[in-house]
Amino acid sequence: MRPEDLAQGKIIITPRGSPDPHFSNSVIVLAHYDQTGALGLMLHYKSDLTIQKALKGIAGAEKRTDPVFVGGPVELPVVFALQRTKSAPTGVSHVTDDLYLMTSKQSIATALADGHPASDLRVFIGYSGWGPGQLEREVRRSGWYIFAYDESIIFDDHPDTLWNRLIAKTERRLAIFQRPGSTF
Repeated sequence: MRPEDLAQGKIIITPRGSPDPHFSNSVIVLAHYDQTGALGLMLHYKSDLTIQKALKGIAGAEKRTDPVFVGGPVELPVVFALQRTKSAPTGVSHVTDDLYLMTSKQSIATALADGHPASDLRVFIGYSGWGPGQLEREVRRSGWYIFAYDESIIFDDHPDTLWNRLIAKTERRLAIFQRPGSTF
C-alpha cells in the first residue's frame, strides 16, 4: 500500500468497506501509468452484453459469445481490449510482459478476426481513470491494495469471485504481519 509500488501492469484492489460506490469490491489492472495519470480496467465486472452484440459489424465479432467487461465508470461508450500474446500486435500499447492494451477499433478488430480466444483477449467498455497524483493520494489514504502483475488474475475464469479471493489473501497477509512480535 505504498504509492511507490504503483506501476503499469500492477493490479489494485479496494479494501473491504471502500466508501466509493464506483469502486466498491474492485479489481483493476493499471493498463497505463505515468506522471500524467493512470488508466485502469476493472477485471471483475463482467456484463451481460456479448462481444457479438456490442461489436456487431466488426469482423470476427460475429462468433464471439464471450462477455464484454465494464472497465470502469468513465466513458462507457469507449471500447478497449487487453490481449495476451508473445509477439506485439500492430498499433497497440505494451502494458507489461505479454500484455497489450488496444485502444483503437482497428486493433480490436484485428485481434477478433485473428481468432484470439477469450482466454487471451478481453474486451472492455469504459475505463477507470486518475489524474496526476490522484491515485497516489488514494493509496496514501489506504484506498487501494497493490498486487504485482499476474496474467492469471487478468484472464481469470471466475471474475465475479476475484475480489473476494484477493481480499481474503490480503487480509491473511495483514494478519500475519500484525501478529504480536512480528516485524515488517
